[in-house]
Amino acid sequence: MAIVRWDPFRELQDMSDRLNRMIAHPSSAGNVGQGKEVMTVADWTPTVDISETEAEYAIKAELPEVKREDVKVTVEDGVLTIQGERKQEKEEKGKKYHRIERSYGRFVRTFTLPDTVDESKVKAEYADGILHLHLPKSEKAKPKQIEVKVA
Repeated sequence: MAIVRWDPFRELQDMSDRLNRMIAHPSSAGNVGQGKEVMTVADWTPTVDISETEAEYAIKAELPEVKREDVKVTVEDGVLTIQGERKQEKEEKGKKYHRIERSYGRFVRTFTLPDTVDESKVKAEYADGILHLHLPKSEKAKPKQIEVKVA
């Protein structure tokens, strides 16, 4: 039997790794072996940039290797939802993968919209793996300049 020096940081790292795996793939303790999940976890989440001008809010979402037909954008009751799926390549005969680090699968992103957004005029454009959403502000939200008269 070899003597191994105790490293408390290695134990913390091992515990952190186990916790991360448990969070990423939860299963109910009462249903062990039945393959049931307690909750659904997104396989990946696309990143977004959100900006604002006087006229509109803009959302830019990175969706690399996602086909336009696999993306759905909805606006309902003040909530914008972007959902879709990035499909994994099918395994080819004679091809071995040594490492797969990119994430695949379904995703859903939801955003609560400010009251100032005109939901009926929301537009979406998709090109080169980037989804551009334009959320125009309603007329009441746009600043108005008032002329000050000198008496």
